Amino acid sequence: MDGNFPRNDLAGLDKSEWIARVMALADIEGAADRLGDAHFAAFIKSGPVLLVTFETVQGMRGLTETQHPLGWHLSQRLGWSHLLLASDGDTWFRDADVYAYFDQLIDEGFFDDYETVVFYGAGPCAYAAATFSVSAPGSVVVAIQPQATLDPAVAEWDDRFAHMRRVDFSDRYGFAPDMIEAASRAYVIYDPAETLDAMHAALFTRPNVTKFRMRYMGDALQSHLLFMKRLFPLIQAAALDRLNTQSFARLYRARRNHLPYLRRLLSHLEASERPDLTAILCRNVTARYKAPRFARRLRAMKAQDE
Repeated sequence: MDGNFPRNDLAGLDKSEWIARVMALADIEGAADRLGDAHFAAFIKSGPVLLVTFETVQGMRGLTETQHPLGWHLSQRLGWSHLLLASDGDTWFRDADVYAYFDQLIDEGFFDDYETVVFYGAGPCAYAAATFSVSAPGSVVVAIQPQATLDPAVAEWDDRFAHMRRVDFSDRYGFAPDMIEAASRAYVIYDPAETLDAMHAALFTRPNVTKFRMRYMGDALQSHLLFMKRLFPLIQAAALDRLNTQSFARLYRARRNHLPYLRRLLSHLEASERPDLTAILCRNVTARYKAPRFARRLRAMKAQDE
């Protein structure tokens, strides 16, 4: 295979056509497999680094104009190989057909062909990335807002996904923090102000895990990182073993130009009754952007001082 990633625009197709097209494009350069009714895998062979992404069909169709898998964008840019595991909706990839697929990859020594294997996902897909990384010992895991498990015996405090409580999270490929113990290194990224995300992150405390906190970013970190153009550099740095506290801080400086972050920071300062810092923030933002909320707040503070 020559490793040329598909360039076709997938926008405008209905869901079934979109899935069929993604699988057909992948099959040209690698392989594609249906994994039951709710999942499929699409592999494109290229360079010696393998990126394994877990993504939902809905996410892929909504995050970029071309409606390509995120892994295609990054892998094409860097010359990496890519294995996509896709789900129709949030399934946490708890499916016997998915287990069997990874069992087959292990039996075939699929991951042994690559110098570096990186598992990536966000939210329910981050759970899957962490969990299935056990199939490639020595791999790298990048997990954004991962759940550790939805087993009510462990995480009964997480009431966001009540519909998943009948799904077994205790059998094979089950408790994600245990599954990452074979990884060479894992990175867990979350906003500590999101209580349930922070509680899950606490369960991932392991010697090979580094946690990065994205304060005042909320519950859609992947989207924010994409908008700030920091997601792909972050994954690349993780693959190259260059992601640490200092390099993450440099990447995260982009938040200073990200209005959703600045709005959340303003709300935090207002709630904390920090008028001096609130004024500094509002002056900084209004000097750089047309930001009506910050301008109104600054005017109101000036009026109070008169």
